[in-house]
Amino acid sequence: MNPNIDDILNDHFPTLLDTDLINSIKEHAVYQEVSEGDLLMDIGSIIKNIPMIISGSVKVIREDEEARELLLYYVRPGETCAMSLTCCMAFKRSEIRAVAQEKVTMLAIPVDFMDEWMKYRDWRSFVMNTYRMRFEELLDAVDSIAFHRMDERVLKYLQEKSNSLNTNEISMSHHDIAVDLNSSREVISRILKQMERNKLVKLGRNNIKLLLEA
Repeated sequence: MNPNIDDILNDHFPTLLDTDLINSIKEHAVYQEVSEGDLLMDIGSIIKNIPMIISGSVKVIREDEEARELLLYYVRPGETCAMSLTCCMAFKRSEIRAVAQEKVTMLAIPVDFMDEWMKYRDWRSFVMNTYRMRFEELLDAVDSIAFHRMDERVLKYLQEKSNSLNTNEISMSHHDIAVDLNSSREVISRILKQMERNKLVKLGRNNIKLLLEA
């Protein structure tokens, strides 16, 4: 039995108040559950739905011509994916890969309503706020690459990962971190070992416990 969409909107999307907008969301949104590791969308695919995340988190990735991946941002509860909005409004295929980091529940909104709902001030504000947050994250990522040492980037990455998963224990390999940070496994392993000596993390097999509060 699907949850009550009124309750979902009240709890996770409280800025959407317009009655006509809410009624349209209730009529057209589809409640979905996605398992950890599943693709919500892939590069080159046709975007049919826009995700409004209720629980869990989604990792959004770009890929270059040599199949090297770069982490762009995480989509968390109460948010949607800015790149998905951009692609569907421009009638383009997906330019990103979106992967569930854990079990995700969401409302899937058919892209047909993206333009139509822009007549609602609440929806316009929601979309513009999504773009603003992602632009700020992009600037932060550029600053991190341009001005921060790799050890600082690794620590910041782990803190953001911890926040997105709401846990201080992160299950992932050194290789996976290297891919997200566009580095090498050897460099990441060396940095993590130094961080362990400095009592910032505790390392296990494909497991990292963050000891420093985010």
